[in-house]
Parts: sequence; C-alpha cells; structure tokens
Amino acid sequence: MSEERYQQGIAQLEEMGGTPVLAMLEQLQDTTSDLTRFTVEFAYGDILSRPGLDLRTRQIATVAALTALGTAPVQLRAHIDMALSVGCTRDEIKEIIIQMALYAGFPAALNGMAAAQEVFRVKDKKVA
Repeated sequence: MSEERYQQGIAQLEEMGGTPVLAMLEQLQDTTSDLTRFTVEFAYGDILSRPGLDLRTRQIATVAALTALGTAPVQLRAHIDMALSVGCTRDEIKEIIIQMALYAGFPAALNGMAAAQEVFRVKDKKVA
C-alpha cells in the first residue's frame, strides 16, 4: 500500500506542476528520506489527491494557509508556483495574500507578497 500511496503522491505533484517541491524533496532525500516519503505519501498521495476540490481550489486554500502561517516561506513559494501552474492568475494570488492581512496580520501578508514577487520574478526570467 505504501508504494501505491507514494506513486499516487508523485503523480499528484507532477499534475500540479510540483517541480519546485520535487526538487526540494530530492535535496532532502539523502538526509531525511523518511520525511520525504511521508510528505509525498500523506500530503500529496492521501490529502491533495482526494476528490471533492479541484487543484486550483486546493492551491488557493494552500496559498492562503501558508501565508497565514507565516513560517513556511519555501513551501509558500512552491505552492504559489503550483497555483500558477493549475490556473490561478497573478492577480488572484495577490488578492489571496491581501485577504490574509485581515486574518493573519500585515506582517504575514507582506511576507507572503514578497514570496509571490520572488516567484513572479523567477517565472519572468524563464520567459525572457
């Protein structure tokens, strides 16, 4: 069952455009292979691949939650990138982050916006 969950998680990551997450997990593989496997199996194989919400909606919720947490800048950048890959626009991402100022505070929203700007810059460099 575990290998099936892992493969489902990898497939979900690929569908979401999760190249940044896959790269991050690959870097951690040597030192924390168990944590990498748990992340892929549980987060992507069990939770994010559930029916009920489309990937775009899931990414909106994820960007909002990570912005509100304010403690996961690497994951926030990766999920902003994936949100763009599944159809969110830059303006929608900005609005999601602005909305979090109300619930999580301005520091969290400002840090979230800085993460978004960094993702947008990287994407613009790849296009140029």
